[in-house]
Amino acid sequence: MIVWLFFILIGVFAAFGIYLYFNQGRMVFIPMKELVVAPEQLNLTSEDVYIEVVPGEKINAWYFPGNPGRKTILFCHGNAGNISHRLETIQLLKTFEVNILLFDYRGYGRSDGQPTEAGVCADARTAYDWLVNEKKIVPENIILFGRSLGGAVAIDLASKVKCGGVVVESSFTSAAELGQKLFPYFPVKFLLRFKFDSLTKIAKLTCPVLVTHSPDDDLIPIEMGRQLYKAAREPKFFIELKGSHNDRGYLENQTYIKGLRDFIFNNNGI
Repeated sequence: MIVWLFFILIGVFAAFGIYLYFNQGRMVFIPMKELVVAPEQLNLTSEDVYIEVVPGEKINAWYFPGNPGRKTILFCHGNAGNISHRLETIQLLKTFEVNILLFDYRGYGRSDGQPTEAGVCADARTAYDWLVNEKKIVPENIILFGRSLGGAVAIDLASKVKCGGVVVESSFTSAAELGQKLFPYFPVKFLLRFKFDSLTKIAKLTCPVLVTHSPDDDLIPIEMGRQLYKAAREPKFFIELKGSHNDRGYLENQTYIKGLRDFIFNNNGI
């Protein structure tokens, strides 16, 4: 019986490994096609745009104009939902009178295609190029803002282009490290096809960096945020949030608002 129990456990272990290997894309990317709310329903003025990423495929984005000459935020969202789930953050950023480009990765919302690690990073680069080429935004006036998975996308983009700074909110050090945290008794690192190696990339950035994270984060531990902050070069800043990973109560916190505003406009801390 003990021998049979051993082989059953090995079988379950192997079956889960096979499932994880072939279905990890569905765990990393959780897109939603239906938009739950439109900007005009929240009295937000926007331009609905489609940007070609590869021949025959376009990504959808909302461009929210601010005052001429102000900073521009390129917002890279997390792994679930679509751009319509991020309008609460846009409402806050609009109080800064900045321009904002909020885009969906391939496979999300009304964007074509399917998401991949290389694809979402390429989508961010395409959105950045659109701001520079179509809206004539000076690269130094573009602030990259990435939340959760979007933090990894923003860090990757910052390692390839000029920008005025990068905000990394509630993000992780690497896909392998996060996977090992989520499945501590399973050799996730040997099965993952995704890297998202933010810890290595953030150490090479030359732009100002703001890291924000909550000690109450129930998905990505704050230790990862602290590791990213420690690895980043000066000038760098850290803001401690409150609430779980998907809790947005901190958007009304004056310390967070002031710190974010100061970083965007002056690259200062709080």
